[in-house]
Amino acid sequence: MNSPNNGNKMVDMGIADDDRKQIVEGLSKLLADSYSLYLKTHHYHWNVTGPMFQTLHLMFETQYNEQWTSVDLIAERIRALGELAPGSYAQFAALTSIPPTVGNPNAAEMIRDLVAGQATVVRTARALFLTAEKVNDQPTCDLLTQRMQMHEKYAWMLRSLLEN
Repeated sequence: MNSPNNGNKMVDMGIADDDRKQIVEGLSKLLADSYSLYLKTHHYHWNVTGPMFQTLHLMFETQYNEQWTSVDLIAERIRALGELAPGSYAQFAALTSIPPTVGNPNAAEMIRDLVAGQATVVRTARALFLTAEKVNDQPTCDLLTQRMQMHEKYAWMLRSLLEN
């Protein structure tokens, strides 16, 4: 867990310190999962091939651009809660539940991998939601709801490409 940004001021926003730190831990995991999925999606954008190249290249670009914006929102929420946001590859690797890409997957494997990644981010957000809701942290609940909605939508869009 990161320590408060200034070390000597208490953050008092109506959320008990232990609850606030628990929320920050969950947001840090969400940030790591989101950043890992962003990197994977961008990687696939660069390296996709095959008959669906144009469709996937553009879809992946749309998704990684939105994901890039979301990592900033998550990190800023962590800062608003008075903690430092993780930001190194080592920190993200230790926190993420999204496995790195192995080898050079084909387009269908990329899609399946991204569906799994989208679902992972949704599960991470959903796991934190109850904690944030319990302590009336509405800004975090709002952020989590928006992230779940977007990642569920992307998972649906990607799954539709795998249908016959």
